[in-house]
Amino acid sequence: MQVRVQDAGFDFGSELSAFSENRENVGAVVGFLGLVRDDTGTLEALEIEHYPGMCESAIAAMVEEARRRWDLADALVIHRHGRLAVGAQIMMVATAARHRVAAFEAAEFLMDYLKSRAPFWKKEVSRDGTAWVAAKDADEDALSRWQG
Repeated sequence: MQVRVQDAGFDFGSELSAFSENRENVGAVVGFLGLVRDDTGTLEALEIEHYPGMCESAIAAMVEEARRRWDLADALVIHRHGRLAVGAQIMMVATAARHRVAAFEAAEFLMDYLKSRAPFWKKEVSRDGTAWVAAKDADEDALSRWQG
């Protein structure tokens, strides 16, 4: 299991390739790449803040929960912080499991929890000014399928 919170960019293809190498008894590897998107047509950048140490621990706990639920062989989460331009890579999740269903479901679980529960503070910088990003009902609704 690996959790990295960093300001530097990363090479998704290289990270996924390295994560996939020398896997015995693994039948599936799932990789997801998240990008900064502009829903309004005015976004210039997203500024992401975090509390070092606490953030990595919270994400590691999410990964451990995913490993327990789906018997994952391994997982990788990379999440960036700092000022990220539109189109920049913001995060990646990779999961490895014996079967594809477990790998896909665990990756979705991690993405949903990262979106809603990872302790990041996000500020949108647009041509119209800046605004902190509030929690979205749709993100909270996505979590409901994993609870219970």
